Amino acid sequence: MDQRLKTDVLASCTARAEFYRFLAHVFLHELTEEQIEDMAGKDFPVEDGQMGRGFELMAQYVGQRGPQTRQQLAVDYARLFLGAGNFDKLTAPPYESVYTSEGRLLMQDARDAVLAAYRAEGLDLPAGNVTPEDHVGFELQFMAEVVDRTAVALQAGDLPRFAALALKQQAFFNDHLANWLPAFADDIERHCRTEFYRGVAHLVRGLLAVERPVVDELAGLGCEEAA
Repeated sequence: MDQRLKTDVLASCTARAEFYRFLAHVFLHELTEEQIEDMAGKDFPVEDGQMGRGFELMAQYVGQRGPQTRQQLAVDYARLFLGAGNFDKLTAPPYESVYTSEGRLLMQDARDAVLAAYRAEGLDLPAGNVTPEDHVGFELQFMAEVVDRTAVALQAGDLPRFAALALKQQAFFNDHLANWLPAFADDIERHCRTEFYRGVAHLVRGLLAVERPVVDELAGLGCEEAA
């Protein structure tokens, strides 16, 4: 791999991991007043397509913030993603099993599969965790970690490890993100009451659109370099 291509791949990995972690945080946590203010003071990326529309809606919403903004977001977040144990009442359940199992049940095959993927990389959730492991936030965090490790392997010149991680990115994206996030994004947009979370739905669709060619190209590059 020539130096220019290596530099491009490393830069792409850095940006992708950052975005995966940003989106994971959006799904795992309600926004605080401080985070809303911080977000309002930042320039959102200017993108085309679904990604651009998502950032535009989120920027407009926080840009027009008022005294009730945090509460409005908290209520919308709870309606969409929280159920205090009543997961069948959620309008946009953030769990892969709900979208990939018969009867829309929690803790099904998808949960076991993602847990095995985490542990294969020496990763696990804290001992006190009570949230199913196939929560979208955990899956996005895992992708960010694998992307980071892919970059580390490339930087170190460990081409077999780079190739293995590139293939792992592709497999996890196809098996545990692309298979259910389209329907999840549709549910978010269908049931949200704030433009912020409507923007999040667009970001999810944008992620799927831009990542598919990236993971495919990276997997092919990894195979070439390891050959």
